[in-house]
Amino acid sequence: MGCGGEGGWGEVQRSATALRSVARFFYVHAMDVLPHILVIDDDREIRDLLARFLQLHRFRVTAVRDGREARRVWALGHYQLVVLDLMLPGESGLDVARWLRTEGSVPIVMLTAMGEETDRIVGLELGADDYLAKPFNPRELLARIRAVLRRAGEGSEAGLPAGSALRFAGWTLEPARRRLTDPHGVEVALTGGEYELLLALAERANRVLTRDMLLDLLRGRQAAPFDRTIDVAVSRLRRKLDDGGQLIKTVRGGGYVLAAPVDRA
Repeated sequence: MGCGGEGGWGEVQRSATALRSVARFFYVHAMDVLPHILVIDDDREIRDLLARFLQLHRFRVTAVRDGREARRVWALGHYQLVVLDLMLPGESGLDVARWLRTEGSVPIVMLTAMGEETDRIVGLELGADDYLAKPFNPRELLARIRAVLRRAGEGSEAGLPAGSALRFAGWTLEPARRRLTDPHGVEVALTGGEYELLLALAERANRVLTRDMLLDLLRGRQAAPFDRTIDVAVSRLRRKLDDGGQLIKTVRGGGYVLAAPVDRA
């Protein structure tokens, strides 16, 4: 059976072109909605392995070898998370982490060498959300990435109504917007980990939370606990709250408490 001459073939070609355009639209749209991960690691083998592995698990990945390349691609895209090796050539990973914090609150998962405890602590103080020591199983990194993205993407926890706010000592924490404002109404930037810690304390105000309880609430027991993680995060949060240890109090025996009444609105 024919296709109706030249006019019929023209119609077929126009339909095929339209279908290709629609397919391209949906492909581009699908790529846009996938979480975009920036991997910064000077080891090409690790970089390529992580890119392929994460792409198989429905992530967009841009992989670069150092801070210079990271700055170049940063201006070209929007990233939901950064996987950052601390042992970079030239500009160190810690310097790159400092730069990232000047650019915003994008979650950071650090890759560290075994035994580099000081670098891990400094990285956490700079606002990294999690860390993983090399060598590591890519599936463990995937679990960490998903957990950090989940924390960063959740607007409300513990049954809080959407849009509700927690007010304490003049401060306002808005879970639906993941935003903290000071007593003058000025927004204070928080990393994902800082936000989760403050939310956990505020939701349980005047209740002592041990380090283990906070690790469970913030990271889950599937992540190996790091003794200094909570201490570092509390110290960083106190500085942002201009606290001086009066709002988030240390309790003998290894715990913390938000020592202020909290109103919900």
